[in-house]
Amino acid sequence: MSMPFYASAEQIMRDRSEYARKGIARGRSVVVLTYADGVLFVAENPSSALHKVSEIYDRIGFAAVGKYNEFENLRVAGIRLADLRGYSYDRRDVTARALANAYAQTLGSIFTEQQKPYEVELCVAEVGSSAADDQLYRLSYDGTIVDEPEYLVMGGQADVVTAAVKDSFRAGLPLSDAIPLAVAALGSVGAENGTTRAIPAEGLEVAVLDRNRGKRKFRRITGAALASLLPTADVPATDVPAPAPADEPSETSQPSEGPQNGA
Repeated sequence: MSMPFYASAEQIMRDRSEYARKGIARGRSVVVLTYADGVLFVAENPSSALHKVSEIYDRIGFAAVGKYNEFENLRVAGIRLADLRGYSYDRRDVTARALANAYAQTLGSIFTEQQKPYEVELCVAEVGSSAADDQLYRLSYDGTIVDEPEYLVMGGQADVVTAAVKDSFRAGLPLSDAIPLAVAALGSVGAENGTTRAIPAEGLEVAVLDRNRGKRKFRRITGAALASLLPTADVPATDVPAPAPADEPSETSQPSEGPQNGA
């Protein structure tokens, strides 16, 4: 008679954690940070149909990395919970903290009770009436919840991207500076010889929770509006030709009305 397979509870938890971490690391990163007018979400996502960043409620946004079908189920469940609470009580009673706690309980139950954990990492963010009231919550695959004060990075080579954000981040950045900072941090991985990748607008998913908007604070930034905010390469100046000698007549006696030589 063969002996039944046995593994300690600690080993089972370690194996589940390793499995989930590897699944999350295979995805592309998402950067969430505060800026002068609210909260910014920047994800490297070439798909225009499968969103990593979405709206949950009036002042609350959601970002995720990992297996799409798993975090999409969580997103939909969060919207239903928010709608139910807002309808039953008041829209002001729907908070990021309450949603983050609900997600933490769900992920913790899945991690301990099911054989396969969810390969996801989530961020629930809420924009307040002032910068001091903005909230960022990070939720891990095992239900761990962390309150991040200024920024967070999920998925991919998160440690490298986090270091890049930390080097350039400062509180109160305008949107025109916050987006290039996040895009440069995402481009700090995957390039050769330590250079930074240039990520086109088509490969990005960008959204904000703008405290200056009306009831619904969530807004996506796409197309030309996004392209105008991305960092551009410096264009080298063209050589200025030497003026013609004094004894040679110029081709025209009228000065040009426009700027010369790319000025």
